[in-house]
Amino acid sequence: MRIHFTTITLVIACLFLSSRSFSQISQQVNDELSSIHGNFQFDGQYYRPDSAIGAPYVPEKMLSNAFGQVSYTRGKFSAGGRYESYNNVMQGFDKRYKGQGIVNRYMRYKTNLLDITVGNFYEQFGSGLTLRAYEERGLLYDNSIDGIRIISNPIKGITIKGLTGKQRSFFTIGPGIVRGFDGEVNINDLFDSVLGNKKTKVILGGSFVGKYQQDQDPVYNLPENVGVFAGRMNLTRGGFNLYTEYASKNNDPSFQNNLSYHDGEAFFLSTSYATKGFAILLQGKRIDNMSFRSDRDASLQNLMINYLPATTKQHTYLMPAYYPYATQPNGEIGGMGEIQFKVPRNSILGGHYGMDVTINFSVAHGLKEHYLHDTAYGRNFYSAEWGAVGEQYYHDFFIEINKKFTKKWKMTALYSNQFYNKNMVQFGSDNAGYNNINSNIGVLDITYKYKSSSAIRLELQGLFTKSDPLHPTIANGSWGVGMLEWTPNSHWFVAVLDQYNYGNSNPAMQLHYFLGSVGYTKDAHRISISYGKQRAGIFCVGGVCRNVPASNGLSVSITTSF
Repeated sequence: MRIHFTTITLVIACLFLSSRSFSQISQQVNDELSSIHGNFQFDGQYYRPDSAIGAPYVPEKMLSNAFGQVSYTRGKFSAGGRYESYNNVMQGFDKRYKGQGIVNRYMRYKTNLLDITVGNFYEQFGSGLTLRAYEERGLLYDNSIDGIRIISNPIKGITIKGLTGKQRSFFTIGPGIVRGFDGEVNINDLFDSVLGNKKTKVILGGSFVGKYQQDQDPVYNLPENVGVFAGRMNLTRGGFNLYTEYASKNNDPSFQNNLSYHDGEAFFLSTSYATKGFAILLQGKRIDNMSFRSDRDASLQNLMINYLPATTKQHTYLMPAYYPYATQPNGEIGGMGEIQFKVPRNSILGGHYGMDVTINFSVAHGLKEHYLHDTAYGRNFYSAEWGAVGEQYYHDFFIEINKKFTKKWKMTALYSNQFYNKNMVQFGSDNAGYNNINSNIGVLDITYKYKSSSAIRLELQGLFTKSDPLHPTIANGSWGVGMLEWTPNSHWFVAVLDQYNYGNSNPAMQLHYFLGSVGYTKDAHRISISYGKQRAGIFCVGGVCRNVPASNGLSVSITTSF
């Protein structure tokens, strides 16, 4: 049988069109695929009063923090929400977290040109000097913006962002309106035909964030509109990276700065270089009157618009983190330098597996300020010298060594020398009545891995310092810490911890803080239970801190995601 050529051509054309149609349909189906994701967390504690450690009586006996979050995505559209419940909020958190409700909900539509979000959203411009809206569960910190945000990439290499809204304040919103704009240009992408293959990459950016809050003060004439301008640059070449940003803020009298009409400014610089077996990091910053909140009367962590990057190490071990540094928005100058290197394998010090060494030094001082009071208008001013350094607030020098001896044995050893100006860091005043704290800290962490998923870990820590005779009832002086952790398999862990304040100047306060924990982990699910005593102290994340009171009792934590 003979088939005419035109018939064959027609059949091939039909098959091609059918195939193309099927491909388009498949692509459309893929674009419209739906997905649902979420996570859940519950933290609760049953409290027992303990006058010896200062653990107070809790009328409810049990307090809890819980939240559940769900997000839905279909093609270019996504939406979600988060429900939170505090009945009542656990100790150590702001008591204004009380009750329950949906505190976060949003809808988002994203195309190649426009990305539009309505509802609650998080955002950061540059390093955060003008704006950083984010969430930190460990602090119950959430300054999300409830409003609208638009992001656009009109051409390759250019990103533009604009937003307006009000910030979350516990179960309501703050009184001030936040408006912001950010633009960023990737020079290499913008001029791709000329610079696309160049090793040196340059990104330039600038932002403006303003707030509006009505002036209802019967005495002072307070500015209702306050703005922050910033410019930044990021330059990279191979293992070298340089980031710098400068911000300038209009005068913004507030509770935080004692109603000062002094303008604010901030400068941040971070540079690093990394190659095989070696890395170096240098950071510096100068902050002057940069507290920026959508409510001038807010305090603690409430309604902060911007973020002031920390240039001190955030330790994970208990004793090095006992006196953590909190960024001082009213005035601070400081920096950090860090070197990491690997001692080669099969060398005298490195042995068969080599050795990792980290050396870090960070320091923070106040500014040298000269104050002036305008008696005619009742306003406070001051000037701060750029080249001058004021009172020392903090320093931390540490060296950390990580060494693997065999397939079963490994060790981490750390030494730290710290200086802590408690008056200024915690209370912002030279008259709080505390002595400066000088401490030497040692950590030894040894792990014995006797099976592929089974290990025993011993942790020994010591903080050595003189007691504070002015306040003998507050847990202070030298501390010793010991912890033994057993991981029988990939799912279970058991740990016992003792923190002993043996150096307290008050013999009645030379106490042991025993704590036992057990936990189970499988896939994305984790359950842990602990019972015992927790010392009072300060807990910080990224330079933002909260006070943690002493407690005694049973704690339960459950987390899961899907």
